[in-house]
Amino acid sequence: MSNNQLKIILIDEQPERFEILDNALREQGHEIVARISASEDIIATVERTQPDIIIVDLESPGRDTLESMQAINRDRPRPIVMFTNDGDSATIERAVKSGVSAYIVDGLSPERIRPILDVAMHRFREYQQLRNELEQTRMQLTERKLIEKAKGILMKKRGLDEDQAYQSLRKMAMDRNLKLSELARSIIAAAELLE
Repeated sequence: MSNNQLKIILIDEQPERFEILDNALREQGHEIVARISASEDIIATVERTQPDIIIVDLESPGRDTLESMQAINRDRPRPIVMFTNDGDSATIERAVKSGVSAYIVDGLSPERIRPILDVAMHRFREYQQLRNELEQTRMQLTERKLIEKAKGILMKKRGLDEDQAYQSLRKMAMDRNLKLSELARSIIAAAELLE
């Protein structure tokens, strides 16, 4: 995702503000791949056009728009910039929770668009990195729990101590060319089947 020539979806309800955005973005070399209203199918438009960034320009974001942003953030993550006149803290909180990278209240001017996009994209990348690290940590923890459970089964069934059970698991995994967690999952499934 380069900051040079971005493919952008504009979601807007205010023609005069759209013109400001459209002109400023095109002057900076960006391509507007779709312009839709908040009542249209935002998710389908994202799927069809594969934008680099989504810019939302609404008086106040509605529940449906925020739900669409949340679905996009979950399934097709992209930076989302929202220009609005709604400075209500509850609305801001809902927008941020739905995945909005930058929430700009009453501050649309051509010279501010570039830095806002840069910040939103940087914040999005940082958030995605944290999200990936969290998912990786969760997977490692799940794998560790499986290994511990399989070790416990071996200790009980074969009368091994903890180190012997772990070494036995490692050897079986290597002999079968499996990851330790895959072998552990098989041992747990077999033990459950035999109970």
